[in-house]
Amino acid sequence: MSTAYVVVTVVAAAMAGFSAASVFLGAEWVLKPLADYGVPRTWGPWLGAAKAAGAVGLLTGLFVPVVGAAAAIGLVLYFLGAAVTVLRARWFSHVPFPLLYAAPAAASLILAF
Repeated sequence: MSTAYVVVTVVAAAMAGFSAASVFLGAEWVLKPLADYGVPRTWGPWLGAAKAAGAVGLLTGLFVPVVGAAAAIGLVLYFLGAAVTVLRARWFSHVPFPLLYAAPAAASLILAF
């Protein structure tokens, strides 16, 4: 296990955890854009749980690699889905935000192998 893998994985987990906490705590700067994109507010807890599970999975992956790989794949798919949601809502200037969260998860997956 390389130092780069550990650092990137911890950063990816911290970013996903921060994103999950922002949803759970009801941060308006997160929930308002979701509403603007057409995402129902009732989905908030599920979206936060998915991100939190991904963060925990990445950290678990430092000890159980298959769990980390699954978590990284899940987070990449989650944030790509978020980018598609933003594109469908035609908020093109917001597309980079979910991709910034997907990048370290993808890098973690790549560095795992």
